[in-house]
Amino acid sequence: MHNPQLIILDEPTNGLDPQGIADIRNLILMLSQQMNKTILVSSHLLSEVEQIANRMLIIDKGQKLVEGTVNELFNPDDTVVFLETTDNAACEAMLAESSYAPQVTGVDAGGIKIKLRKEEVPAFTKMLIEQNVHVLGVTSRHSLEDYFLKITTANQHVEPFKN
Repeated sequence: MHNPQLIILDEPTNGLDPQGIADIRNLILMLSQQMNKTILVSSHLLSEVEQIANRMLIIDKGQKLVEGTVNELFNPDDTVVFLETTDNAACEAMLAESSYAPQVTGVDAGGIKIKLRKEEVPAFTKMLIEQNVHVLGVTSRHSLEDYFLKITTANQHVEPFKN
């Protein structure tokens, strides 16, 4: 096989089992980082794209919506914090009475989702401890899926399910 500088992959992990997906992800990263190949990946599996891409282009209905580096596109104001406590219901009630109430975006059996600026996370965690909340986990992340849905919601076909 020749030694191309550009490799184009269309849905490279489609139909693969979890180990196959991890193998393809590692192959793409190795080709890009160690062999200096440019890899163009077209995929609907946004969680996979999020793990391998350093630049993104989001196209909706044939129109380019955004393009740039991952760091440019993910606004630090859009950090989603997942909070898990020993008593999520009590924590939710406490947050509803706090200044963080408008930022709580969801609650389910797994925990509480809250939108914070990245630099607010330490103060938020400190407040929880001071309120005697027994924290099991605080995970902050940006989600490509959340970002994609945010910029394409005008084209939404089905209303989000609310339980």
